[in-house]
Amino acid sequence: MAMMQKTLKRIHDFKLPTAILGACFLQDDSEMIVACMDGVYRVEMASKKPLRIGTHDSYVSSAVFIAQQQSIVTSGYDGKLKWFSAIDNGVLREERVHRFWSWDMALSPDQRFLASVTGQYLPGDYKYTPAAESEPSVKLLNATDGQLVYALPHVPSVQCVAFSHDSQWVAAGNLMGEVRVWEVATGQQAGAFQSKDFTSWGIIKSHCYLGGIFAINFSPDNNEIIVCGMGDMRDPMAGNGKQLWQRWNWREAKLSARTLDKQSGEGLMEALVLHPNRESFWMGGRLRGGDWNAAMFDLASGERLGSIKSGFRITQMLFNSKGELVIVGGQGQPGKDAEGKFSDFGRVEVYAIEG
Repeated sequence: MAMMQKTLKRIHDFKLPTAILGACFLQDDSEMIVACMDGVYRVEMASKKPLRIGTHDSYVSSAVFIAQQQSIVTSGYDGKLKWFSAIDNGVLREERVHRFWSWDMALSPDQRFLASVTGQYLPGDYKYTPAAESEPSVKLLNATDGQLVYALPHVPSVQCVAFSHDSQWVAAGNLMGEVRVWEVATGQQAGAFQSKDFTSWGIIKSHCYLGGIFAINFSPDNNEIIVCGMGDMRDPMAGNGKQLWQRWNWREAKLSARTLDKQSGEGLMEALVLHPNRESFWMGGRLRGGDWNAAMFDLASGERLGSIKSGFRITQMLFNSKGELVIVGGQGQPGKDAEGKFSDFGRVEVYAIEG
């Protein structure tokens, strides 16, 4: 039986000075915090007016809002987490959490914990398998004061992290397609699985591992994990692997579902979000070949229900309270104009889902 297809209507869009790597809403949908290459912006959605409220020493990679304490937390490629007041935008504290980049950061649904992941891929032997981590790749922190709760081991680089919807588990995925799951209460590893479909060994132009899992999310019942990235390639530098997602029973390390044949083109997928109906999810990223770079999939069957060709790299997707899809990212990295300025290349688009 064919699934009912959805249509997407773009209803709002605007630009920011630099590409966006992460975003979150504040108390309601009227304001958004965006983590950009050149700093942290607070944006009024209606007026499209951005206000830069702070910076990191490098790119800002993630942003979350802690409603209970009216604070914003950002992470960056400087390895730091910073807390800002959502009331007056002032800096409340900062912590150097990693010696290398914070690739990704997440807030537990109960707003008690933050998780940040790091790691630099360095060859560990003549086969170029990753060297052992030089610092714990996953850090679990107290969301209020930034104090370390657990330092958890993984294989670098660890590129994405997510909490379960009941805040009991935290999962992180890495370059080699391996996911590890820990119990938040104890820090004990509770499960793991590995999908080599996401990792490529370069034999053209490069001789190293590239790819991995770039986004991760728990299923609504927390018994499965959805991951995405890009399929295997002979030439990883080409970026022409299959737009790939998989769904795993993480307790049994068993693959449940994956991208269906002929429903995907080519490109690195970097963003995942569950639809508010809890029956479908969206995946998005970069387009190398095909007709979409963000698509909606039925959670049970894996069928594609709708798609978007945004024309820019999508780094995160989220839903507002109206059930509208918000996508953020960046369109290339333009050169300077005659006055020595870059044109705005950060992008925000809002879509109504119909059907």
